[in-house]
Amino acid sequence: MPRSRVLAACAVPVVALVAVAGLAPLPFAIAQPGSTADVLGKDKGREVITITGAPVRPTTGQLRMTTILATGPGTDVDLGDVADAWFRTDRAVLPHDSVYPPGKSDAEIEKRNLGQMKQSQDAAALAALDYLDLDPKRVKVDLHLADVGGPSAGLLFALGVVDKLDGDGDGGELTGGKNVAGTGTIAPDGKVGAVGGVSLKTQAAARDGSTVFLVPKDECSDAEAELPDGMRLVPVSTLSDAVASLRALGQGQESKVPSC
Repeated sequence: MPRSRVLAACAVPVVALVAVAGLAPLPFAIAQPGSTADVLGKDKGREVITITGAPVRPTTGQLRMTTILATGPGTDVDLGDVADAWFRTDRAVLPHDSVYPPGKSDAEIEKRNLGQMKQSQDAAALAALDYLDLDPKRVKVDLHLADVGGPSAGLLFALGVVDKLDGDGDGGELTGGKNVAGTGTIAPDGKVGAVGGVSLKTQAAARDGSTVFLVPKDECSDAEAELPDGMRLVPVSTLSDAVASLRALGQGQESKVPSC
C-alpha cells in the first residue's frame, strides 16, 4: 500500500478521537464576573443590614460585595468552551470539584451554599460587634441578601455593620463616601480568609463603579493578574486592617494604606 494511503488510513481514527474529545464533557467549570451588591443599601426593597439596640448612622458611600458566575454543577463543558475561556481575560477555567463538591445534587449544593452564607453573616455580625466592643446580646444585627450563596461576603458584611454603627470613628463615613468593593471570608475573631476568583471579582467591581478593592492578603498576586485600570488593591488580613485602611483613605493619608 502506498505510504500516502497508509498515513491517510491512520489519520482517520486520530481525527475521530479529536472530534470525540472536542464534544465530550470535561471536568471543568467556566467562571466570569458576577453581580455585586452594596451591603449598605437595599436588596429587593429590603435593607441588607438591619441593626436594633444601638443608634445607626446614615451613609452615602458604598461597600460592594462581589461574586463570580460559574456554569452550573450539571452543565457540560467541552473542549471548545475551555479553549474560548482560556484566551479571554473575563473568563476563568476552574476544576469542577473546586467549585462544586463532587457527588452532590444541584439542590444539595444550593443548600450548602446558602448555609455557608448564613454562617458567614453570623460570623460577620460577631466580628463587627467584637471590634466595636458591643454586646451581641444587646445589639442585634440582621443581614439579608437574596439569591447569593457562599461565605465570601463576610468581610464586606462586617465592614457594613462597622460603618452603620461607628463610621470612621471620627464622625465621618468609613467609606469616605467612595464606592468600595472587596471580598473575603470572616471569622468571629475578625480574621479574613481567601476566597478564590478575585481577578474576576475586581472586574465586576470596576464594571459597577468601584475604585478601591479590599482583597485577602494571600490573594494579592491573583488579584493583580487582570486588574482593571484605575482600581486600587488594598490587602487585608483582619477586619481591623480593613477598617484602618479605609479610615486612612478617607482622610487622605495615602502613606498609611498598604498595597499589593
